[in-house]
Amino acid sequence: MVSKSYTNLLDMSGEDVFDFQQPFRSLPRFVTSPSITSNPDWDTSNADDSVGPASCCVRKIIVSNFLPLNCTKDEATGQWSFSMDDNQLLVQLKDGFPMESEVVYVGSLNAEVDPGLNYESKRGHIGIEYFGRTVSLKILAVGVHVGRLESVLRLPATISKVQEIEQRYKGKMVMLGVDDMDIFKGISLKLLGLEFLLERTPKLRGKVVLVQIINPARSTGKDVEEAINEAVSVAERINIKYGSAEYKPVILIDYPIPSYEKIAYYAASDCCIVNAVRDGMNLIPYEYTVCRQGNEEIDKLRGVDKSSHHTSTLIVSEFVGCSPSLSGAFRVNPWSIEDVADALYKAMDLTQSERKLRHDKHYRYVKTHDVAYWARSFSQDLDRACKDHYSRRCWTTGFGLNFRVIALSPGFRRLSLEHFASSYKKTNRRLIFMDYDGTLVPQSSVNKVPSAEVISILTSLCNDPKNCVFIVSGRDRTTLSEWFASCDKLGIAAEHGYFIRWNKEGEWETSSSAQDCEWKNITEPIMEVYKETTDGSAIETKESGLVWHYQDADHDFGSCQAKELVSHLERVLANEPVVVKRGHQIVEVKPQGVSKGIAVDTVIRTLINNENAPDFLMCIDVFACSVGQKASKAKYYVDGCSEVIRLLKGVTAITPRREVISQSQVTFRDILEVVS
Repeated sequence: MVSKSYTNLLDMSGEDVFDFQQPFRSLPRFVTSPSITSNPDWDTSNADDSVGPASCCVRKIIVSNFLPLNCTKDEATGQWSFSMDDNQLLVQLKDGFPMESEVVYVGSLNAEVDPGLNYESKRGHIGIEYFGRTVSLKILAVGVHVGRLESVLRLPATISKVQEIEQRYKGKMVMLGVDDMDIFKGISLKLLGLEFLLERTPKLRGKVVLVQIINPARSTGKDVEEAINEAVSVAERINIKYGSAEYKPVILIDYPIPSYEKIAYYAASDCCIVNAVRDGMNLIPYEYTVCRQGNEEIDKLRGVDKSSHHTSTLIVSEFVGCSPSLSGAFRVNPWSIEDVADALYKAMDLTQSERKLRHDKHYRYVKTHDVAYWARSFSQDLDRACKDHYSRRCWTTGFGLNFRVIALSPGFRRLSLEHFASSYKKTNRRLIFMDYDGTLVPQSSVNKVPSAEVISILTSLCNDPKNCVFIVSGRDRTTLSEWFASCDKLGIAAEHGYFIRWNKEGEWETSSSAQDCEWKNITEPIMEVYKETTDGSAIETKESGLVWHYQDADHDFGSCQAKELVSHLERVLANEPVVVKRGHQIVEVKPQGVSKGIAVDTVIRTLINNENAPDFLMCIDVFACSVGQKASKAKYYVDGCSEVIRLLKGVTAITPRREVISQSQVTFRDILEVVS
């Protein structure tokens, strides 16, 4: 596997991606022992221990589906002109950033520009996994720019348009819909809901008007044309059936209108309905709520004095992103015509006091959670998530879809035999922990039985009276006992420490977490179902737990089945004292309070107690070591199982065989951990 090391993420991204001015910093910065190997690409001349970020310009990169641009084509010359659209939310985000910030937009044009080449746009998604770094996920709905909406409300053209709308629909309940012409916006379903309401409630005929503003379609195609024709057809049918020469229940505005005119409709409408069958955030309800707050001129025009209160009513689809944040709105299933009609009737039947309460609740939220609040919050979260990027050592590994970025701590380094042996020789009491699978034998090995070389090395380590050696494994005690039968002094912690034996002659000690295993009667039938449906899988029955293996199954299908099995077992065993864990091509169910870490802690505490509580405990060195370069809290790593064997073989060669120390002379001087 090809891999390369970088001192931080900015180096990894390449020289031209980020224009950050930062001094060259070498890693590792605090290594003083020449026996510890390091990457030859790193300069060791700089011993600066600072890990703070270098000074750099502040740049915000905003990625969106479409760029906030107005695209205009000159039909005579065929030339395109582009200008920034200040009404777009993406442009308004800048008001939440510091003035010195440079804002860069990344996205697609909202117009089809022929580049002169035949091409096909392939859209997809990006999945990012960060190994060794914290990925922050936060749900925070974006808001609107309240200040811009209020400034448009104060324009004379807006006030004049509000007056015109008030006079045109005087004495009628004005319902407003503002949608893009799209098959997912549910415009026809909205009109069908109004038709059903007028048919069921004759007294409302002549008293309600639905003004539907249709923004120009962002794309072209047969489906868009069919959606337009359907909306126009339904509107004409309603107007013919329930309208007259002076009254039309549906007003379709299917041509572009200026922003001030749209704002005027917001301010003059009694109710706003968003009926999309599938949508994103959709900020139309937010804009409507802000505009209904009005100002002095509009309040005077609408006959709302200072002692009165502003009102608004919202009907939103349950499939719209803003729906959860508008608790006072009527939520509807847009596919149910009856639900839409009922919501329209309830909205018209509300009292003024209830309209006021709903409006005040929505306005407080929209006012405090505006676009500037969202930008500041996102920027703070981004800074917090990236604060340690400069202090991490980054590796890239793999090709194509297997490409990964691995972030490691600055102190993570390869463990050399020289450094390991120097501390090994200084100690009089050593405690060595080793995992089995992936440490003494490769994970990919078909034959899991330990080799003669491994048995010989372990026997040599155990024969040294200064050493206490333990194998900590998830395998069952019967298998481990058979494999290491020739190692008389080897300690074994089987089934993740559920069983512990100090040597071959010792009795097996059971974990204090031992309990009734009735949960197996629930778990095993479920695993049997997944075994039958996943070719190549198998079930391993242990005394303390059950394991479902899928290493011989199809990789992709096995992974999907494992994910589903974990979810299934977690629901079924929610009230049982067990843990459902997914490991390397396994799904395991075991009792709570059983782990390799707890087993190691038990062994250490037992040794301390047997030494009659020494006056002080001195650790000359602690070696926490992982097998392979991967995200780990260990300080050291070795390249693979062969490196583990070479390391252990090296220290057995320096063990003084003739030196024998009585038990009364032994002190607990060193803890050596070699874990995967």
